Order: sequence, then structure tokens, then C-alpha cells
Amino acid sequence: MTGLALLREWLDVLARERRASPHTVEAYGRDLSDLLGFLTGHLGGEPDLASFAALRPADLRAFLAARAGAGAGRATRARQLAAVRSFLRWLARAHGVEPLAIAGITGPRPKQPIPRALSPKDAMALPEGTDLVQDDPRLALRDRALFTLLYGCGLRIAEALALNRRDAPTLGGDAALRVMGKGAKERLVPVLPAVRAVLDAWLRVHGGGAEAPLFLGARGGRLDPAVAQKAMRDGRRALGIPEHATPHALRHSFATHLLAGGADLRSIQELLGHASLSTTQRYTSVDEAQLLKAWEGAHPRS
Repeated sequence: MTGLALLREWLDVLARERRASPHTVEAYGRDLSDLLGFLTGHLGGEPDLASFAALRPADLRAFLAARAGAGAGRATRARQLAAVRSFLRWLARAHGVEPLAIAGITGPRPKQPIPRALSPKDAMALPEGTDLVQDDPRLALRDRALFTLLYGCGLRIAEALALNRRDAPTLGGDAALRVMGKGAKERLVPVLPAVRAVLDAWLRVHGGGAEAPLFLGARGGRLDPAVAQKAMRDGRRALGIPEHATPHALRHSFATHLLAGGADLRSIQELLGHASLSTTQRYTSVDEAQLLKAWEGAHPRS
């Protein structure tokens, strides 16, 4: 039985028995047609049932490499591999072909989306706009302190909400903040006087002890991330700030604005708590021009 006949049989099963949408059937047909075209050249002839039985992981890796060479992106190749897996598993059930080719093979990892930075004006306006959406002045002050800390220190929202009152740097105390990041990795982040001033104002109405959460919910417990995200969502809409303004975007803005101001990538890596410099490069959307400028300014041979 030829590969084309097997493909048509499988697409018919998808449409009639599994009631897949016409769009899905068409997409799977394109993906498997790409595989059949590749195998025809790879194996030296049109594949048949015996050819599929003899396929190994190396053959599928060669197919994915060929698709990459043809310009297919990661998402496209991952989708095509999913279609191939589904087809080979159907062959195993319907025709007794062991799907050895998919054993242990993994698809390309999708590229992680990078959040967009806010403008410095919008990043600084968000904390100041909390009075517009919070009727309770105390909660408005809490949200202002949280948003100021996220942008001023580049913290993850989970890191900020895990802090206790005793951790907060104040104008009369330490000028740095100890943060427990991912993997229980501790880092020291300097805190600007403007950030400490806002934290001071919040602590004066905080009402909890040293071991209480730094950011309290309305009922006195630790502030829930969803509540903080809603407060920012309400604030950005009241101020007319773009919808991509989120707590994580404030962290991204912190790094991006430092980079634009001349900070080096290694320092930003330490401030963000990244394990590798490559993560920082992706996170801050460093382009080739910025990297070249940093190299020219730092390399001894420049």
C-alpha cells in the first residue's frame, strides 16, 4: 500500500470517525504531504507501509532538519512532528506498524515570548495612578508601593509578594533588598531612595508585625497575585496605558531601561537573578546593534 493511499485513508478517518474540522484535516494533509515528499527523496522512492515500519528517529530528525532548511519555523516544525506522531500511531493501530520512529524524539522548543517594555513615562505613571482605581487610600498606597518596587528593583511578582515586613528597606535602614529568587537563589538588589520613600509611606499604615507579609490583602493575609494583576489592569485602563502593562512587564521595563541607559548585561543579569547571560539577552530584547556598541565600548582591542 503506497504512502499516498495510507495518507488518504488516515485523512478519511480523521474526517469521518474523529469528526475533525475541515481546517484540521487540510492542515494534517499538508504536513504529511511534506513528509511523503521528503521520504521519496530520502529513501529513493515513494514510501509504502514497509517504509514506515522501517523508519527510525534519525529519519524524522532528518525530516525536521530539512523543514528547517526550507524556512519552517519552530512552531511549524513542532506542529508537523505532532501530525507525524498521530499518523504513525494510527498506522500502529490500523496496520500493525510499530511506531519506532517516534520513540524518544522531541520536537523543537517553541521560542519563549518576550514581554514588551513600557515607556519610562508609562512605567512611572502606573504607581502614581493607583488613587484613580482604589477607593481605600490605604490599599492605593499598598499598590503604589508594590508597583514602584517591581519597576524600581526588577522583581518578579512572586518575589515581591513573598517578602515580609522585616525585609523592606527603608530610608533609615539598608539601601539594598535581599530577594529569594528561582531555585532558592538569593540575590542583593539595590533600592533607590525614591523606592524606599514609597515603601516607608506604606509601612506607616501597614499595621502588621515584622513577620507579617509586606504586601497585605484586604483581609490581612498575603496579597494574592491575581488581586495585584487586577489592580494593575484597572490602573492601566484608567490611565490609557497599553494593555501589555503587567507586573511582569514592569520587570522587563526595569531591565530594558537600564540597558538603554548604558548598564552592562552582566550587571543586569545579577539584578534580575538570571542563571545565564543568554537568558538576560533574550529578556531584554538585545539587538545586534546594541551588542556591537557594548562590545566596541568594552573590548580592549576596540
